[in-house]
Amino acid sequence: MLAKAVRDVENAVQRGRVTASTRSSFQAIGLLVREERARAKTDPDLTDAQRTEQMKRLDGLGTILAKTAAREPGLLALLADDAEVSAETNALRADLLAAGGVAAEVEVTTEDEADEVAAPVERRVVPQSVMARQLTNPFMAPDFSAAQRPETKTARLSTWELIEPLLSSFERAADGAAACMALPEPIDHVGAGPELMKHQAEVVAAAAEGHRTFLLADEPGLGKTAQALLAAEAADAYPLLCVVPNIVKTNWAREAEIWTPKRSATVVHGDGQDVDGFADIVVVNYEILDRHIGWLGTFGFRGMVLDEAHFIKNKTSQRSQHALELSERIRTRTVRPLLMALTGTPLINDIDDFRAIWQFLGWIDEKKPGPELMHALEETGLTPLDAGFYPAARQSVIDLGIVRRRKVDVASDIPARRIADLPVELDGEEGRSIRAAEQELARRMVARYHRVLAARGDEGVVDGIDRELVRQVAAWERDEASESGGDNVFTMVRRIGRAKAGLAADYTTQLARSAGKVVFFAKHIEVMDIAEEAFTRAGLRHASVRGDQTPKARQEAIDAFTNDPDVSVVVCSLTAAGVGLNLQVASNVVLAELSWTDAEQRQAIDRVHRIGQTEPVTAWRILAAQTIDTKIVELIDSKAGLAARALEGSDEEVGEAGDVQLEALVALLTEALEVSPSAA
Repeated sequence: MLAKAVRDVENAVQRGRVTASTRSSFQAIGLLVREERARAKTDPDLTDAQRTEQMKRLDGLGTILAKTAAREPGLLALLADDAEVSAETNALRADLLAAGGVAAEVEVTTEDEADEVAAPVERRVVPQSVMARQLTNPFMAPDFSAAQRPETKTARLSTWELIEPLLSSFERAADGAAACMALPEPIDHVGAGPELMKHQAEVVAAAAEGHRTFLLADEPGLGKTAQALLAAEAADAYPLLCVVPNIVKTNWAREAEIWTPKRSATVVHGDGQDVDGFADIVVVNYEILDRHIGWLGTFGFRGMVLDEAHFIKNKTSQRSQHALELSERIRTRTVRPLLMALTGTPLINDIDDFRAIWQFLGWIDEKKPGPELMHALEETGLTPLDAGFYPAARQSVIDLGIVRRRKVDVASDIPARRIADLPVELDGEEGRSIRAAEQELARRMVARYHRVLAARGDEGVVDGIDRELVRQVAAWERDEASESGGDNVFTMVRRIGRAKAGLAADYTTQLARSAGKVVFFAKHIEVMDIAEEAFTRAGLRHASVRGDQTPKARQEAIDAFTNDPDVSVVVCSLTAAGVGLNLQVASNVVLAELSWTDAEQRQAIDRVHRIGQTEPVTAWRILAAQTIDTKIVELIDSKAGLAARALEGSDEEVGEAGDVQLEALVALLTEALEVSPSAA
């Protein structure tokens, strides 16, 4: 049925007849292909051969959809995570399911049934460790009566429509009007992690004093993650749910370990088979909320954090509905939970983007202000007919917990330049293929290591791992890389770069929309191509600086980025644009691929961090977790630290690219030998 439907859409687009019905059909097919792929991957009734055949057929449908969208680019937006799903699309989806002999979701008739069918049944999961926690904790049942709040008695405003005036109050604000709640003086923070900066400690102090809702809208790079984690510590808001973009999911767990080392954190991947059901902090990405919404809603969270909260601005999107549902459950079941929305971009399109975030925080519902905000509005003694209502209403909302600080306002509290690592998970076939290739590379070196040991006989045998032989085998592998038939250290890094490209581009897009111009560095042409295609789809104007450009074309690209306020990103080659450019119009750099030397990395960052720069500079390194990428960055940093200590800030590098390549192979081989029973 899907194959026939996708051909119909393809034919319609080829004929140039893209109607509203065609768009709905395209979206319905895309959603079903996505769902069928998820089902086929986990269906226990399918044999391996059947699963392979099913995935092959679905990939074929996906290819047709992609080619069709290439003819009509506007169709791609219909498959975005936050795309609005129309009633017609839902009806067409149900018709296709019925025609294919598949039952659609059960119609919701009660609140209990809603808990069971909020997401497609075939995708709903409950991790084993979560069930174990539920069975071993007899105190999880919530006291709903304790969470009931008395309705505010209203007189003047009970019949007024107040949501639009509240939104309008922010549009009417005078230039320079404060957009930050009054924050208390910092106190010694309650965590065991690093020392906080003053602006971070103020938010933690507010949580310690009893404030429980925050729209933390600090500019990127001001440490919102640390503030949220330590605010939870101050409020004792555990267990804590953190809903974050996929690209920063691993980084959240790492930050939790740094800032709240006494608290355990678990990250939900896929169906959550590795979830620790007894953890204090649960980190999950927006994209998989649908299959985990059931158990997350009954887990007993006392706090919830939304990172990049502007992701839920479209209230009709699935991820927005799931986030709002979880917030409502937590507010219903918990007395004064901690709710934090983190975003450097609370407004993207218009003032209406506030609605979903305010609703998540419990400040408003669909039609009216919540009790706390209504009480504050009543206290003003004003109505929307009064001129003074709008500044007073705006301040009432701000006092509920809006916190907005800019880099320039707290520049004295933060380093002039820093490097921030963003580990990302390489999911799907590409990620599995890369990890398999890395394992094969390690197996190849292990086999060579054991062949040499066997050839030696009893001569030269050492206890444990022969470290000198490890280095020799790694050197052979590095020197013979171009002649080997399989993946080597160079092809591995290149493949990882391609796999990270889309994630790096997505993060750059968010950064450009919240913080202004961004410099995007990559090492390989294909990574630059992937990134530029992503920026085009996102509607971001960009310039490109490559090695094959004429000097004139290169200068035109630099001028466009420097002088045109609508050009948000410049995509630069590490080798072609790492030196000789002045790009201090930006203060954020994204390093999509790693360099082999710290010197090359620093030179790239220095295109922005140089004389004339007026803002603190942050370089964001995108790292592929659980790959050789993490070993390489550790080696680069260790050599940079060595250079700093030995040469007292000299630019001379204490190691060459070949050293990092060799040491990465040494680390890979050593790790493989340590886990091998025959390592000795």
